[in-house]
Amino acid sequence: MTLSEYIDSIKDRRIAVIGIGVSNEPLTELLLKSGCHVTACDRRSPAEMGAEGKKLLDMGAELKLGEDYLEGLDQDIIFRTPGLMPFDPHLEAAKARGSIITSEMEVFMALCPCPIIAVTGSDGKTTTSTIISELLKASGYKVHLGGNIGHPLLCETGEIGQEDIVVLELSSFQLHSMNCCPDVAVITNLSPNHLDKHKDFQDYMDAKLSIFEKQQPCHRLVLNLDDSHSEYYALHAKSSISYFTDRGEVDNGAVCSEGLIYRISGGQRRPVMRASEIKLPGEHNLLNYLAAFAAVEGRVEDEVCARVAKTFAGVEHRLEQVRVLHGVTYINDSIGTSPTRTSAGLHALKTKPIVIAGGYDKHLSFDGLGDELCLLSKRVFLTGATAEKIRAAILASKYYKDSGLQVEVIDDFKEAVLAAASSAGKGDVVLLSPACAAFDRFKNFMERGKYFKEIVMELK
Repeated sequence: MTLSEYIDSIKDRRIAVIGIGVSNEPLTELLLKSGCHVTACDRRSPAEMGAEGKKLLDMGAELKLGEDYLEGLDQDIIFRTPGLMPFDPHLEAAKARGSIITSEMEVFMALCPCPIIAVTGSDGKTTTSTIISELLKASGYKVHLGGNIGHPLLCETGEIGQEDIVVLELSSFQLHSMNCCPDVAVITNLSPNHLDKHKDFQDYMDAKLSIFEKQQPCHRLVLNLDDSHSEYYALHAKSSISYFTDRGEVDNGAVCSEGLIYRISGGQRRPVMRASEIKLPGEHNLLNYLAAFAAVEGRVEDEVCARVAKTFAGVEHRLEQVRVLHGVTYINDSIGTSPTRTSAGLHALKTKPIVIAGGYDKHLSFDGLGDELCLLSKRVFLTGATAEKIRAAILASKYYKDSGLQVEVIDDFKEAVLAAASSAGKGDVVLLSPACAAFDRFKNFMERGKYFKEIVMELK
């Protein structure tokens, strides 16, 4: 079915779109332009929606705004925003009344005319997805990169050819209860995350399982051999499995052994490059490349893999060097939205940084991060909703007493950045790596990262 055929099939249905954000705004406008009856539901007030709300009204939408935006949902088809879980009582009640609950991403995956490589995991999925995209482009494919990485693709389905390849980054929010079957599925790793949204850790694990649950033996699942949760996923897989690791041996996939990267197919090793030649720093990026190399097996030659790894400079907001001023290096790692991501960033740097951390509370433990900050940072400035929780974890660390680490809580984000900059001297690194999501103050980690860069670029 094409996109236009799908739209035609739902024209006579009452449709609700929940959350008029990055993924759903283009969808809402497409539905309205196609003559569909759409109710746009959003937590924001009419004043907060502003021109965005007026535009939708002018296009013929019915608006349901404010704190009660989820009350009385009874439309035939309901497109949920990724952050609203399917087990929300309002959605469950609507489903019981006969509503179809879906999402922009689920419909896209059903309509996509070309192969899909889908990536999920707790950490590394943005970088891994982007690396896969770069590898495919370097091999001559027309690639469409989207999903949780910030670019919705449904409205562009008509521009995607059968010979193209789509690379999707998928979050647990998007995957939860989704019916999908990508040609290649990648799970980078798993650690506690988003426990403010999921019922429990098992629910979070099972949401990731949806990325490959519908696969068949002709499809491929790429798993992290060094992650203890991979065994659980392997038991549920019908697809063929490739592994990546920097500690073990596999029959199919990619490994790093004694400093050399190999791709392996049917037990046969092929040397690709030295791990030290990868341009992106850190062991986590080595693992991201191993996952990507395994994912594009059969599509991208070894020499192309090596060439991209030696030249690709990285993803915006992921250990992104913003500038060097008066000998101080400023690094934007706003995509570090969990303690494990921030820990990976700390390990990737050769200099102990002055760290700016804190943000939205996802109800994760910061105990391990407290140890890492004591061991691997020079000074810490905390801001946002989790500032006191991270501070408590640092003070409780067994390494704190001997670390001499100075910890300061500053409520205002800009003031925290300026204080970190003022404390830095020649040779220092100032690192924004919040270990938390951005929703306490920003729309997303991208907005937070851009604001950090604006502040840094204004320094004199």
